[in-house]
Amino acid sequence: MNEQIQQKTIDLARGLFLVRYNGAEDKTSPPVVRVYADRASLNNCNIITGPDAANGTLFAPETALVVSVARPSRLIVEVTAGRVGGSTAANIKIEPLTQGQPVGQPAAQPASQPFDTYEPEAGPDELSDLKLLAHVAGLGDVTVGPNAWVAGPAAPARIEGISLEWPNKPHDLNLQYAVKFARPQRGDNQFVPLGTFAGTRGRALAITGFSLEATGPGADRYAIAAETIFLGAPALRVTGNRIVVMGPSGREPLVGLKLSLEEHRVQAAPLAPRQPRPAEPAPPMPRQEAPRLEGRVRVFRSRQNAVKTAS
Repeated sequence: MNEQIQQKTIDLARGLFLVRYNGAEDKTSPPVVRVYADRASLNNCNIITGPDAANGTLFAPETALVVSVARPSRLIVEVTAGRVGGSTAANIKIEPLTQGQPVGQPAAQPASQPFDTYEPEAGPDELSDLKLLAHVAGLGDVTVGPNAWVAGPAAPARIEGISLEWPNKPHDLNLQYAVKFARPQRGDNQFVPLGTFAGTRGRALAITGFSLEATGPGADRYAIAAETIFLGAPALRVTGNRIVVMGPSGREPLVGLKLSLEEHRVQAAPLAPRQPRPAEPAPPMPRQEAPRLEGRVRVFRSRQNAVKTAS
């Protein structure tokens, strides 16, 4: 995955839309934003810019362009870092433009809700790109997607090594993992990054423990879920930002593994409705005679406004 480029795909209904580049994390070398239609939507989606501007490209914050959509289309927003090693965090907002309706006609519903993003986040497609490769005794290397067993209940077998791949991993999230053996080995229980094989091949050394953790600014948005089976032990399911699994004694071979990663958002709990306080009867006010006003103007002032009363 190229961490210098991030992409987001937006589905737009028929209508006119303003694409505004509001701001960027990197103030000195802000990323460049390029907006273009998906190949299947080229004939239905038109990018409108100034006569002297690069078509579909926004080079700095506080700039904008217009997209005209004749039929439902798919728009691609591509953010490229402004320098080597720079940030691709950009605040981009897409909102519909309308000319209103004549009086007497019902107002049309907006074709699309405003889209506002700061960091490209993983969606269902990105999360499904997570791949688990495991070296299984008698089978060799086996690759599965999320929520799929390697070995497992139907065909338990010793797992001797693993590797994780995630081509579209969000750049603000890192995954690292480690394996453990019954006897100390080189690299035993040492974390390795994505794409690195942890374990052995052809040595008949089964994994007896497995650790996986999510780190980085975006780690709190995700939960790791792992289901494991160790020889002679029941299936175990654990979730969290960091998981560590092993058998009852720590020496049982791992004979089944299933992994998944889910995005979650924490929402604040609704406030409990405040119970009305019982009204207390006000004490009777002593009766007073109203003062007589003799041709003067009195001004009564409150915090809100001033009320003038003339007799």
